[in-house]
Amino acid sequence: MSKTKGRVIFVSAGPGAADLITVRGARALGAAEVVLFDALTDPALRELAPNAVWIDVGKRGFCHSTKQTAINATLVKQALSHSLVVRLKGGDASVFGRLEEELLALAEAGIASEVVPGVTAAIAAAAQTQRPLTRRGTGRSVSLTTAMTQLGELQAARSADTEVFYMAGRQLGPLGRKLIEAGWPADTAVSVVSKAGCVDALASDHRVDSLAAASLLHKGRPTVVTVGAGAKALALPPPQAQSAPTNSSITPGLATHQAGMSTPSD
Repeated sequence: MSKTKGRVIFVSAGPGAADLITVRGARALGAAEVVLFDALTDPALRELAPNAVWIDVGKRGFCHSTKQTAINATLVKQALSHSLVVRLKGGDASVFGRLEEELLALAEAGIASEVVPGVTAAIAAAAQTQRPLTRRGTGRSVSLTTAMTQLGELQAARSADTEVFYMAGRQLGPLGRKLIEAGWPADTAVSVVSKAGCVDALASDHRVDSLAAASLLHKGRPTVVTVGAGAKALALPPPQAQSAPTNSSITPGLATHQAGMSTPSD
């Protein structure tokens, strides 16, 4: 036990497979005495910190989960009795990761902290489908939005060339209607990706007015919805005969080197 206050490193684990974590994040994890981890982090990451104490503080939408106040209290308690605590968050900790509350709790307790950035789900979904979120001349702005407000109300807007909606999987039909109300043309391209970054990722293409059709395919899976310029398929030349690809096909899955890796359960 440390006689002085320890410190906390917030490590962004990425949205899916364990090898999406950064080198800096992996090093921090390997040095941790205690790891507080989220529900969607890959269990394979435990191999990077086999001697640490792992504490589940996962939060999942529409499911029983750890209250934020309890997470804050646990984080402070562990940092007061250990020299290095890692708070392992899925995606990027700074994007819809409740990072603000936890940083403030540590600051109020006088505990030092550091944040290691990572790959957020919007970026992973763009990579999954090979559809850049920004496009020269047509996609100069990107907005990241949660589909549901704190009061449980569905919201949609047209505030950027590309809108990316997080946590929208259970509301795809109503979201399509909200998008039309917000001024998006009915034929606007929409890309839906669930479990982006995982070996069992799925992607599908839609229009705003047919978004409801994606509901069954992505049911029960963490889902990202991209609308507008960044959802359009690239105008690629006709495919030519070539040797075996080094990257995976877009739907489903990722590269073959991830085939043997475990993925987070739903």
